[in-house]
Amino acid sequence: MSIRPVVVVGDVGLDVITRPSGEIQWHSDTPSAVALVPGGAGGNSASWLAGLGASVTLVARIGSDAAGSTCRHELEAAGVTCAFAVDPTLPTCMVVILLDAHGDRTMFPDRGANKAFSVGDVDLASLGLPAEPRPHLHLSGYVLFDAGSRAAGLESLRQARALGWSTSVDPQSPALIEREGADTFLSWVAGVDLLLPNENEVAALGGMRAILEHTHEVVATYGAAGARWVGVGVDETAEAPFVDNVDATGCGDAFNAGLLSAWLRGENRSAALRAGVSAGSAAAARVGARPA
Repeated sequence: MSIRPVVVVGDVGLDVITRPSGEIQWHSDTPSAVALVPGGAGGNSASWLAGLGASVTLVARIGSDAAGSTCRHELEAAGVTCAFAVDPTLPTCMVVILLDAHGDRTMFPDRGANKAFSVGDVDLASLGLPAEPRPHLHLSGYVLFDAGSRAAGLESLRQARALGWSTSVDPQSPALIEREGADTFLSWVAGVDLLLPNENEVAALGGMRAILEHTHEVVATYGAAGARWVGVGVDETAEAPFVDNVDATGCGDAFNAGLLSAWLRGENRSAALRAGVSAGSAAAARVGARPA
């Protein structure tokens, strides 16, 4: 059975991934391995979805610069349809990522053109997707957390509901949830079919029960402990295989793609969880947030 079409709304940019060779020598020099790779939560999930066989369109905003052209070329080569607005002033997003010895990351994002993503950039009906099979909208929470792009993120959810599409949202950041407040974030995502937080985001949102008062179902990830799908009469879990965590960047984006590709193909929740864990584990085992 084919996968229902997916529209991803989220950030696109480049990641500068830095892996120090040892303890960081602050105010001096630390030899490091540095890689410049495509990134952005929206671009990551879209690439993984395309790699898993989905027909996927990415709605985003890039700069009118070489970085934006690079991002578009890489995504189109991966099979993603790019419905991009081009900002004449702001640069394409750039994120500096610092990896520790365990592959866990600290990020320093400059969202660039992503923060100017506007309501005028969102017209889901114009994408030309058929009513059947019913499309699905996946939204990255970063769009909601930036005051400049929030209205566009909320508009994408509104349009998807009006068109009868299913919806999912990844909260993306416990720190940003705490900054805005759990009640505020949950009001933004009220009524979505799937919320896709990690364990820290679940805690920041007040736990599963609080989340389920606003969303239909929740799929939470727990790193090496696997994942859990919870809803009314639903409580499924999946274990994670052991992997050498090289780079945690984008593991959640890959998980989302794996889970959605299976679920939108009509597989049951248990199979979808396993597919999500498999994709997330594959992402953890390599540097960068995109499929090999």
